[in-house]
Amino acid sequence: VGGDGTMLGIGRQLAQHDVPLIGINQGRLGFITDIPLDNYQAALQAMLCGAYAEDHRSLMQAKVMRDGHCVYTALAMNDVVVNRGATAGMVELRVEVDGRFVANQRADGLIIASPTGSTAYALSAGGPLIHPSIAGWVMVPIASHGLSNRPIVLPDTGIVSLEVVAGRDASVNFDMQALTHVQHGDRVTVQRSQHCSL
Repeated sequence: VGGDGTMLGIGRQLAQHDVPLIGINQGRLGFITDIPLDNYQAALQAMLCGAYAEDHRSLMQAKVMRDGHCVYTALAMNDVVVNRGATAGMVELRVEVDGRFVANQRADGLIIASPTGSTAYALSAGGPLIHPSIAGWVMVPIASHGLSNRPIVLPDTGIVSLEVVAGRDASVNFDMQALTHVQHGDRVTVQRSQHCSL
C-alpha cells in the first residue's frame, strides 16, 4: 500500500525471492500501484480467487567501477540516471554498448530506463514509451548539448557502460531511491538482472 515509489522499493527487495506483488495506490500517480485504495477490497477478493494476470517486469543490475574495482552496486526497476553536480556545468559521458563506442554525451545527465521506467523520468526528458513486453531499454540524454544526441532504444541483452569523462560532483541515482557520487574515470555499467519483479 503506497505509491509507485513504494512499489519500486519493495519490488527490488523481493525480486530475488519470486514473490508476486499487488500494488494498492495510496499515492498520486499509480502507474504500477494501479488498484485504487477506495476499491481495494473488491479487487483483492477477486485476485485471491485467481482473477489476475502476472506482469513480469525486468530489473537492471548496475555497478560503479573505479580502477577496476566495484565500489557500488544496486538494482533498479525504473532507471539508472547519471546526473551533473549541483554546480553549473554539464557532465560528459563516454557511452559504450557491449564494448563498442556509441557516443560522447555532453548533457545535464543521461537516463537508462527500462520499459517500466520509460513512463517516468525518461518520458519527461523526451524519451519514448516502451511496452513492457519489449526486451529493451531507452537511453535518454537530459538537456543535451548536441542536437544530434537523441533518445535511443537499445536491446536489454547487452552491457551499457557510461564512463565519466568530465563534470564536477556527478552522481548516479537508481530509481531515484539510492545514490552514489562518481569521479572522473569511473564507469557505470548497466545490464539486465537475472531477477524480475512480479
